[in-house]
Amino acid sequence: MMDYQALGELIRNSDNIVFFGGAGTSTESGIPDFRSADGLYNADTGVNVPPEEILSRDFFFAHTEDFYKFYKEHLIHPHAKPHPGHEALVHLERQGKLKAIITQNIDGLHQMAGSTNVLELHGSVHRNYCLDCRRFHSLDEVMASEGLVPRCECGGMVKPDVVLYQEGLDMQLLDRAVNYIREADVLIVAGTSLTVQPAASLVRYYLGGRFFLINKSSTPYDSFADYVITDSFAKVMPILAGVSD
Repeated sequence: MMDYQALGELIRNSDNIVFFGGAGTSTESGIPDFRSADGLYNADTGVNVPPEEILSRDFFFAHTEDFYKFYKEHLIHPHAKPHPGHEALVHLERQGKLKAIITQNIDGLHQMAGSTNVLELHGSVHRNYCLDCRRFHSLDEVMASEGLVPRCECGGMVKPDVVLYQEGLDMQLLDRAVNYIREADVLIVAGTSLTVQPAASLVRYYLGGRFFLINKSSTPYDSFADYVITDSFAKVMPILAGVSD
């Protein structure tokens, strides 16, 4: 059995930790992942179109009502709360050890837990903007809109600030993520299959010798990691951070 306390010492002795997480870090908050049996990609869309197509830029503009119906039903989780794994990262950040959280998630749970330097590679459901006047709209405004498709005061259509299929990542944000990882002493990766590019390849920029990979299933980068932990992120991360036995 892996000695989590000993591994935690390696992490807690560092003052330059970077965390990189995916959908698996939110499942224990009640948010489905993408590829599991109960995941988003197996959800019933109701329109005989796969979820990947619904969550594309072309579909958003061609079938906006169908997009928003699926989006509001399956990507918005208003009752989800941070779990002990999120809180452990806040603990490390407040100690000055964790320098950045890089996430593929759009749920905002890291910020809800109290983390401050969060790089959201795929955007956030909490940010929405008018396609005409660029005015910001909160998630509450989007959910309270009279029709399925939220409209701005100017009459323009509101789009979630999330990266859809056929859209590119923010290159400045990606460059920041690369720099954090390249300079990190410890890299902790959790809850991601490491198959979605270009985000997955970010781990290759890590130059150190303390790469922790926490995931319940194997990934293409298991052999690249120094420590592979096949366990629950919400259970393991507090132990590694020294806030739980």
